[in-house]
Amino acid sequence: MTTAVIGIGHIGEPLARQLAAAGERLILAADHAANANALAKELGPLATAEPVRKAIADADVIVFAVPFETIKQLIRENADLLPDKVVIDPSNAVRPDGKGGFERSLPDGQSAGATIAALLPARSHFVKAFGTLSAGSLASSAKRKPERAVLFYATDDPLAALAAERLIAAAGFDPVKANGVRSSARIEMLGDLHEFGGLNGRLLTAREAVDALAGNRKEKGL
Repeated sequence: MTTAVIGIGHIGEPLARQLAAAGERLILAADHAANANALAKELGPLATAEPVRKAIADADVIVFAVPFETIKQLIRENADLLPDKVVIDPSNAVRPDGKGGFERSLPDGQSAGATIAALLPARSHFVKAFGTLSAGSLASSAKRKPERAVLFYATDDPLAALAAERLIAAAGFDPVKANGVRSSARIEMLGDLHEFGGLNGRLLTAREAVDALAGNRKEKGL
């Protein structure tokens, strides 16, 4: 399996480093090709750098490690390449609230995950993942001991779930499914299962994550 990481920023760079260290084959792409080339050279023979469109064409899994609006644009520009690909969306649809914090940029009841999933062409395999922690925690909390920290993911697609679980584990975290795409808002920024939301900066263990999901189901009578 080859994974393209599109965007070498706060999410893309640490994720690429973690996956390369675990032996995953990577293609890196960024607006500034020199950044992708430099990181690929540093990561060794399993990593290469390519233009964005070629990276999408050549990979099995695409991680769009870029802002929400940029993902929408990239999907429009490359929709013909996305059927049969696994598409991983780490984005958070938020904006500054004018008070030193953030607020959602989508109406209530809408999530970044569901919005992105709806833009994808048929036969794409969508999963929301890698955006449930801050960039700092993603970089610093991999392979935490004595128990790994959790990265939640949300999908309705079995193939996408398998890819997400493999890459989350390779990155040094425990994967826990937070139900389907309709639950994406829970694991996005300000959601109840996000570090910068209901978790108030906490990173959960797998046991704690399962308890949190079970507790929510009980509260809703499910």
